[in-house]
Amino acid sequence: MRNGITIGKAAAFVGITVKTVRHYHKLNLVAEPERDSSGYRRYGSAELLRLVQVRTLADAGVPLAEIEPLLDADAKSFATALADVEQQLNERIKELTARRDTLHRLTDGNRALLPDRAVALLERMRDLRFPPDEIAAAREGWVLAKALVPEGFDEYLTHVESAVEDTAFVALSRRAAEAVSLAPDDPRIAELATEMADYYLANPARLRIVTGLQARTEAATRYKLIAHHGEDQAPTSARLAALVETRLRTAGVRLPRPDPG
Repeated sequence: MRNGITIGKAAAFVGITVKTVRHYHKLNLVAEPERDSSGYRRYGSAELLRLVQVRTLADAGVPLAEIEPLLDADAKSFATALADVEQQLNERIKELTARRDTLHRLTDGNRALLPDRAVALLERMRDLRFPPDEIAAAREGWVLAKALVPEGFDEYLTHVESAVEDTAFVALSRRAAEAVSLAPDDPRIAELATEMADYYLANPARLRIVTGLQARTEAATRYKLIAHHGEDQAPTSARLAALVETRLRTAGVRLPRPDPG
């Protein structure tokens, strides 16, 4: 062993650190060579080969705890074990890719929480000159809807995509957004509510925007959280929505009734 090399040179030749070599020793992945007459451990070709094998497997993603049996495995067992590691790596890659994509979407707050279709609809609302507060309220409501009624959200977006191309719907929606500046008991609120309800009743496809987001369980609670989001800070909007719902229920439209409690 006098012709061997020191641990420092062995680590450098293999491309790892001395600390890593010692860690491999601790895990019994590489046997420590005997000390020479000077008290130094000298690494020969056998130890270097073993270090290269361990480092290569570790770099390939094989967990250190699984390397030892691989080093002495036959060709078939070795190939099977590597296939398992490859599958684990592929799953990990998918997970990391999804996380990376989420980080990219975070640069646009809307895209982090909503699908591209919903983001495009918000942009369309801007193009149609909806008030910014109305767009913000729609965004928040859609985030809740996607979380609380995921099974119906795509169909809901389809109805909204169609509705924003309807000038009558857009005009009513703008008026509803602008009405927040009025007092809750202003008679114009009741008049607008009647117009809105009559419009929905005359256009069943548009009515689905109101009735579509109904969950299979705890429907009333989920409906209230979505349809009446933010109304604590907007009493006029709350009264308008309540009047529209009352008119629709009177006409026979089935809408969840929030728990009075």
